[in-house]
Amino acid sequence: MPRPTAPFPPVTLPSPPAPAAVRRASDSARRRTSASVILRSVLEHGPVARSTIARLTGLSPASVTDYCAQFVALGLIREAAVPRQSKGVGRPHVPVDLDASRFVVGGVHVAVPHTTVALLDLRGRVVVERRLSHGDGTEPGRVLANAADGLAALVAEAGGRTPLGVGVAAGGWVDRDSGTIVEHALLGWRDVAVREVIGARTGLPVHVDGHARALVNGERLFGRVRGSRSMLHLFVGNVVDAAFATHDEVHHGPRSQAGAIAHLPLEGGTEPCGCGRTGCLQVELSERTLCRRARERGVIHTANPMQVVGAAADGDRVAVRLLVERARMVGRATRLLLDVLNPDTVIITEVGVMYREDCLGALREAVGLDRGAVVVPTSFTDSVLAVAGGSVALDVLYRDPLGELLGPN
Repeated sequence: MPRPTAPFPPVTLPSPPAPAAVRRASDSARRRTSASVILRSVLEHGPVARSTIARLTGLSPASVTDYCAQFVALGLIREAAVPRQSKGVGRPHVPVDLDASRFVVGGVHVAVPHTTVALLDLRGRVVVERRLSHGDGTEPGRVLANAADGLAALVAEAGGRTPLGVGVAAGGWVDRDSGTIVEHALLGWRDVAVREVIGARTGLPVHVDGHARALVNGERLFGRVRGSRSMLHLFVGNVVDAAFATHDEVHHGPRSQAGAIAHLPLEGGTEPCGCGRTGCLQVELSERTLCRRARERGVIHTANPMQVVGAAADGDRVAVRLLVERARMVGRATRLLLDVLNPDTVIITEVGVMYREDCLGALREAVGLDRGAVVVPTSFTDSVLAVAGGSVALDVLYRDPLGELLGPN
């Protein structure tokens, strides 16, 4: 009688890693984490004594002293002025602080009508920025070459500061691991090797991420709501997307596809979408739709949403109504995401909410009075696109400050 065939072939399990390799990986992760929390303590509390850092982080004073010595040698921190001794008793504690005068990172944000290039210091402050129009078209090679050349010009004006690397942010589907813009429908880009192109032209380490995720990292490091246990960021520009972070980690998902909300249905939406449905988030809320409606009503004659904001500031009631109604629709989208993710804080990047209290009020009312207070505008109103690009690079630095500075990690 024939022997029955096994339903599945035998499974060969991989050999477990050698104990020494496991220990090395664990030690490396522990060193990286310790270095990160110490440098972030200096960022948040500096000038700060090493003993205070030890108390805040729970690390030993000897470890804090050792890491701080390495940071000083790298030029990331410096010893601040020695405080006066009280009545000459005891040895003063010499505080340390970030040295924001030596290094900068480049920031690139690729939007639909233009690219923003900037230099940021280690505190996430914009040193200089420039906007490069896409007047010659959005062919990716040309756009990225112009961005790299624009960064080089800014570095030449940076007064001798050393660039550590470049962060690039954009909307659409951006794969952080490969440094690629996989798809950006409004630009017509597919599988654009951004890291490779910018790196070859600048000679610097380059990191790439989606702009909503980049701005969550900017808020974690430099924003008004840093320390929040969980954050949702909703970016409403020409592209509409979102990012979610919990316990200091931004969720990316496979191939960094998390946050793609363009085709979520929006209650009350009337705009037809290219996908065949009506009222999808992006087509309903995009700046293109806002500007088209403003042109139809004679408010503006361009595709610049800031002109709608300017008209509202000058008392144009139609402009005010357009912005407030858009904010109310953004509130409905926010309520939907709040129901799913329930974050401690919701950050909104949208022109009306950024500049007008009536828009923020309309948004919070649409969210609901019980939850509206957790919704706040972006911390970077005057330079949000520059900060998006720079935050991609600064997040890498603060996560692994003793790694190859801004090199692959």
